[in-house]
Amino acid sequence: MRISDIRATTVTVPLEAPLRHANGCHWGRFVRTIVEVETDNGLIGLGEMGGGGESAEAVFRAMKQYLIGHDPARREEMRFLIANPTASLYNNRTQVLAALEFACLDILGQAWGVPVCDILGGRLRDRVPFASYCFFRYPDPRTGSGEVRTIEQLVEHTCELKRRFGFTTHKLKGGVFHPDYELEAYRALADAFPEDRLRFDPNGVWSTEQAIRFGQAIENLRNDYLEDPVFGMNGMRRTREKVRVPLATNTVVVNFEQLAVNVLNTAVDVILLDTTFWGGIQACVKAAGICETFQLGVAVHSSGELGIQLATMLHLGAVIPNLSFAVDAHYHHLTDDVIQGGLMSYKNGTIGVPNGPGLGVKLDREKLGQYNELYRRLGNYPYDQDPARPGWTPIIPNDRWADPKDDRRVEIPY
Repeated sequence: MRISDIRATTVTVPLEAPLRHANGCHWGRFVRTIVEVETDNGLIGLGEMGGGGESAEAVFRAMKQYLIGHDPARREEMRFLIANPTASLYNNRTQVLAALEFACLDILGQAWGVPVCDILGGRLRDRVPFASYCFFRYPDPRTGSGEVRTIEQLVEHTCELKRRFGFTTHKLKGGVFHPDYELEAYRALADAFPEDRLRFDPNGVWSTEQAIRFGQAIENLRNDYLEDPVFGMNGMRRTREKVRVPLATNTVVVNFEQLAVNVLNTAVDVILLDTTFWGGIQACVKAAGICETFQLGVAVHSSGELGIQLATMLHLGAVIPNLSFAVDAHYHHLTDDVIQGGLMSYKNGTIGVPNGPGLGVKLDREKLGQYNELYRRLGNYPYDQDPARPGWTPIIPNDRWADPKDDRRVEIPY
């Protein structure tokens, strides 16, 4: 069995409402690249990567010269073939490797008649728990509904997510408004859900002093962790010395070199593994093993997935014994998906691990075409810009906060 073709298609899939974050905004949709790897015996494996457009599609076309004729089972050789550590200083192909690894594992599972989690060691759990992942949101540009700006709106929205999906862990994405306002909002969530777990993520835009002040102010709450309060290993280490809340990251420990540094001089308590950022599911399994050895906590990060990458997160969550926390996912903010059957369903805050061979998901060709056409009409959006604040630039540490009293309608093309 050999790889015979690689195809990449950019799609954009609508969200319920634009999601605000410390560095800008998701402008009412996600842009993703869907990758198909075909073999000479007719199997097609699926991969997914964030972002898209002609440049992303061209990268995957360029991978043909590396991988046509390659055995998809030889994944370690593929890793060095397209993401050699020294060469990657110039070409930065980690996320490309991840999408291709997803597809190769999907092919192998189909060829062997087993789910990907069985290839990775066998499942320890059949369902994976998820956190609610709450954002401050602009209103949907099509309907004017879905805004989350005030604390009352935040609590109401989280109550609705809990009712619809059964979440018992709630994550608030912050870094949008002044830390004092977001502290008030976070405390309001704690008051509204006294039996549930909480976590907060300002995307690394605070100063170390702000992080310490906020962290000390939430020590009495039911915190899973405080995620990326600052950007940088030493700032995290300084914060950890002063705050009695576990710190987590998906920004300063995203490869094995950084993990080694953190083991030798701990700055982060919980490592948020990302099947894309780390270069594939197998790399995340390896990293989880290191965390198990050194008793670091493990959770799974979300990078704005559709159903293909969500499947990789589910298979990862199924096999690692030290999954200490509910998984993050943007998934419930989506209005649709490109996989057959539409959006995967939640039950009591969990999603079932797919049982079919490979990743256990298949492309809906009609939806793939529909959302490729939508991408062609709308194009990309500036993830690192805020549509309500033209000319605004996010800086670190930040002192340019949005105004929670600003209720102007934001015009976003759709």
